[in-house]
Amino acid sequence: MKLYTKTLGCKVNAYETEAVEEDFINHGYELTDDITSADVIIINTCTVTNQADAKSRKEIRSARRLNESACLVVCGCSSEHHKDAIKDLGMNILIGNHGKMEIYNLVQEYNKTHENIYKFTDMRKVKFENMDIHKMVGKTRAFVKIQDGCNNFCAFCIIPFMRGNIRSKDINICIDEIKELVNQGYKEIVLTGIHTGSYGDGEDYDLTDLIHEISKFDGLERIRISSIEITELDDKFLKEFKDNKKICPHLHVPVQCPNDKILKLMNRKYTLDEYKDKINTLRSLREDVNITTDLIVGFPYENDEDFDSIMEECKKIGFSKIHTFPYSKRDGTKASTFEQVKDDIKKDRTDKMLRLSDILESKYYQSYIGKTLRVLVEKDYGLTDNYIKVELDKKCKENTFVDVKISEVEGTKVKGIVI
Repeated sequence: MKLYTKTLGCKVNAYETEAVEEDFINHGYELTDDITSADVIIINTCTVTNQADAKSRKEIRSARRLNESACLVVCGCSSEHHKDAIKDLGMNILIGNHGKMEIYNLVQEYNKTHENIYKFTDMRKVKFENMDIHKMVGKTRAFVKIQDGCNNFCAFCIIPFMRGNIRSKDINICIDEIKELVNQGYKEIVLTGIHTGSYGDGEDYDLTDLIHEISKFDGLERIRISSIEITELDDKFLKEFKDNKKICPHLHVPVQCPNDKILKLMNRKYTLDEYKDKINTLRSLREDVNITTDLIVGFPYENDEDFDSIMEECKKIGFSKIHTFPYSKRDGTKASTFEQVKDDIKKDRTDKMLRLSDILESKYYQSYIGKTLRVLVEKDYGLTDNYIKVELDKKCKENTFVDVKISEVEGTKVKGIVI
């Protein structure tokens, strides 16, 4: 029996797909890249933007067209968001964001009855769904989902409704999973979640406690945090970040919009000055820290003057990369009721911000020309601890560390000579 999977969206979705794949493999299935030969097809969808929804629907239609006989399973955020609108796209099993570890059993049920299955849960009432991965095939870094859900309800975001309340994986289960991955030979662990920095909310432990404990593992050399909010960089975390050199000096800290008027409209929980103060603190603790961010362009009521100030603040803060998204209206969110910026204006501003991001990224990389950095080898490139992707001048063994002298920067591409 063969399984084909397709994942759209975030690292959390990717982790969940890996966990489901492992469950099927443990039951005798074989993964395939050929969708036409699959007995089971699983599509894990995304709804963070309108484009993500459209891509999810396209993948569902394509899967059914290419393979009419397979059991087609659709899950994830877009199915949670649009369950009524997509239920006629030809899938046999349609679930939301809870119960993904039940998919194997649901497939067996469908194979017996050949009756379509639709199963959804109230996402604001669910508990953390435990899933783990023992080995991530073809990867040198292991992602571990430690948290799910969000309680922030930013004005632009549908995800709290799709992912539910904040909830965390038990710290002892996290530690055991990470320990096994380290024993498998993974030297870098990436902690991920929908709102990773809220890990442990309501419990007697937090993200810093987890990081401190797993740092004790011999063989684990890097701990990376997929994303963290500025409001979660408390004194306890900052001290650990300063003292614990296993924490990678790269933090992805979403700003969403460096403009107080827009931040307030977005229902973000900080001011621009508070954001900049924390970034300055981070840089004072680890001078090599790399700060990347998420930014939404064309949020309702954003005018030309606002956008000019946003561009200038991004330069002042000195992000090394700005993951830029044009505002996408999501029905059911507060911002969907606001006065909208025209699409052509959003596109123009997005293009300008992407060009600025490329300039800032190249400038950051150029500051390392001539310096020797330690990289973790992944195929024909390696990653530094501060998240610089370096093309290597010769073949090196994957999942090993090598010292590389940065020799050249072409735009946003970095090349290095293995020492």
